[in-house]
Amino acid sequence: MIAEYGVKVFFTAPTAFRAIKKEDSGGAYLNKYDLGGFETLFLAGERCDPDTLAWARDRLGVPVIDHWWQTELGWPAVANCRGIELLPVVPGSPTKPVPGFVFDVLDSGGKPQPPGEIGALVLKLPLPPGAFTTLWGNDERFINAYFKTFPGYYETGDAGYIDAAGYVFVMARTDDVINVAGHRLSTGAMEEVLAAHPDVAECAVIGVADAMKGQLPLGLIVLKDGAGSDPEAVCREVIQMVRERIGPVAAFKQCVKVQRLPKTRSGKVLRGTMRSIADGEPWKAPATIDDPAILDEIGAAFSTLGYPVTR
Repeated sequence: MIAEYGVKVFFTAPTAFRAIKKEDSGGAYLNKYDLGGFETLFLAGERCDPDTLAWARDRLGVPVIDHWWQTELGWPAVANCRGIELLPVVPGSPTKPVPGFVFDVLDSGGKPQPPGEIGALVLKLPLPPGAFTTLWGNDERFINAYFKTFPGYYETGDAGYIDAAGYVFVMARTDDVINVAGHRLSTGAMEEVLAAHPDVAECAVIGVADAMKGQLPLGLIVLKDGAGSDPEAVCREVIQMVRERIGPVAAFKQCVKVQRLPKTRSGKVLRGTMRSIADGEPWKAPATIDDPAILDEIGAAFSTLGYPVTR
């Protein structure tokens, strides 16, 4: 469609490009089409890992711009605004706040975090025009769900950090920041490491319950088609990569190969459901899931690791 209609700008979720990378890791299919008029690829809807961004940029030869927003906000809140000034792309970051949005990073007690320290990403009030003003027929929930935890701020539900240059890094949903023996760790940071392995097409990291350490990370990897690698060897390699790049404190020792990851129809990975499966908690397939059969595949994979999967 890009070639046929002369599309200049295309918008999709990173999942789409991870799927393409899995099927056509060398980008050979691109040679069939003339994309000479294509100018920019925009990604949103979920966190874009640096490896996927670099793969798309190198194959397409155009800027790949990640950006972050929420339905409640009405428009992008963190983006690289081409119409204002195209800033240097920093892989892993959707760049800087859009005019009208002021971000802070707070700890659980509401104390601002220094640059580089992970915490709850929040927006200082008031929100700019275009953001939601209530929930339909439920003003009380509007206040309690979004503004009660951190007075004076809108709670995004995402965790991340802001670096010294002002770039925002959205690392995971707040629920996906795991506590390993008192250390708060980002599953998104671990996923970055797994995604950097040359044989890994897609991945996810979840925190599963552990009697001694509270939670432990569990990695799931989908291998590229035709990779021909031994899944157990790849698991050993990514475990070592996490140890080298994040450190032993991550306690990343569990990894399993799966055929595919459970996702919503819009491409979001269902980490919460997978966490419930691994923890042996009752669960049901979310109404938004693309293919419910994947959850049974995930349960079977977890069973090989000794998890007491229930339904």
